[in-house]
Order: sequence, then C-alpha cells, then structure tokens
Amino acid sequence: MTSPAEPGPTPRPGRPGVEVWVVLAVTFGQSAVYAILRLIERLTRPEVIADQRATMNSSVVPDRPWLDLTYQLANIAFGLVPVVLVLYLLYLSHGRPFATIGFDLRRPGRDLAAAVGLTALIGIPGLGVYLAARELGLSAEIVAANLAANWWTIPVLIGAAFMNGAAEEVVMVGWLFTRLRELRWRWPVVIITSALIRGAYHLYQGPGMALGNVAMGIVLGLVYQRWRRVMPLVICHTLLDIGAFVGYALLAPHVTWL
Repeated sequence: MTSPAEPGPTPRPGRPGVEVWVVLAVTFGQSAVYAILRLIERLTRPEVIADQRATMNSSVVPDRPWLDLTYQLANIAFGLVPVVLVLYLLYLSHGRPFATIGFDLRRPGRDLAAAVGLTALIGIPGLGVYLAARELGLSAEIVAANLAANWWTIPVLIGAAFMNGAAEEVVMVGWLFTRLRELRWRWPVVIITSALIRGAYHLYQGPGMALGNVAMGIVLGLVYQRWRRVMPLVICHTLLDIGAFVGYALLAPHVTWL
C-alpha cells in the first residue's frame, strides 16, 4: 500500500516591490543604465553629439544573408521574452494576464482606430522633435535601419517594430502600471515614473530624443489610465516604428534631411 504524497509548500503571496526591481533590472531598467553610460561616452568624445550616429537594426553578417536573417530573427525572438516573463508573472498573481492589461483581441476595430489616432498625434510632432533636436545639437543622427538589402529586409524591420511595441508597452505600461498601483502609488506618479524610465533608455540617441520619449510615455500612460487597455498602445508603437524603420530604409538613400 503506497503512502499518500506529502503536500507541497504553501504558496506565498507575491511581493510586487521586489518583482518590480528584479524585472526592471533585467529589462528596461538595465537598458536605461547602459543608455546613460552611452550618453556620457558620447558627451566625452571630441566631436559634438550632433556629429555622431545612433544606429539601429544593423546587419551582423551582411555578406551571408541567411545567417544574417537568423541573427535578426533571434534578436526579435529574444526581445519578446520580457513580454512572456511579465505575462507569466501577471498570470501567477491575477490568473488572466491578457485581460488584466487589455492585451487581447476583444476590441480589434476600436483598438486599431485608437492606435491610428495616437500614431498621428505622436508621430508627426515626434518627427518635428527629432529634426529640431538635430538642429539644436541635442540628438545624434539616428540611422533607424542599417540592414543589407535582401528580400527579407522589410519583413524583419516590421518584426522588429512589433517587438519594440510589444516589449515596451506590455512591460513599461501594462505590467509596471499594474504593479505600481498594487504598491499604492498614485496615478500621476506611476505615469511620470514610467515615462522617465522610457526617456532614460533612449538617452543613447541624445537628450532631445529622450525628452521626446518622456512626452510620448506621458501621453500613452494617460491613455492607458483611461482605457485600461495596452493593445492600442502596442499597435501605435508598432506603427510608429514601422514608419521610422521602413520609412528610413526607403527614403534615406534619396533625401538629405533624415
């Protein structure tokens, strides 16, 4: 006769404060620290920041397209791991992570319409901020797409745009707002904190673009506070980055102002 299995340990309630510090340390908080160090490195170079470049979406082995594609796909896949991580943590505490932060397809039409409106609201002034920052010497030249020309270049740029949109909005808005509110932080403090972290991890582009991203973070934070849905934010961010990445790849060889 077999003896009954011994009961396992009783689960303990999570500690959102510890979770916030740990998750930020391995995701965008870490990126913010490295971006600050990169800005210091830029500011201590002989040339001014306006004469420097910040390159995104670069080829790794441009002379071997299939290996380069593998690198790009791996980068996208690993870039989405923080999304999986915070959704799992929300599942442990709430049971329905997608519904908790509104990262689902329950309202596709309304989410898409809202995202398009947000894209226009943020994207057009955002381009103006970049051009003004360049003129004022507060931004490096941003090379948004530096992939070798291949049949997969545009799809990879679209994939990278979705990765950025999902990772930043799910982690920095959906998950972070949920945890900070559980810690009884007031809404204005939550929104400003998230926006400042967002600006910090864009400092590698220069102070001008960091301030622009702080403003973007405030707008998106206010939208999330009102709607409690992260999906419009993910779509908006993805559309913004598609415009930046694909637009740069198509236009940069033909214009001088980017």
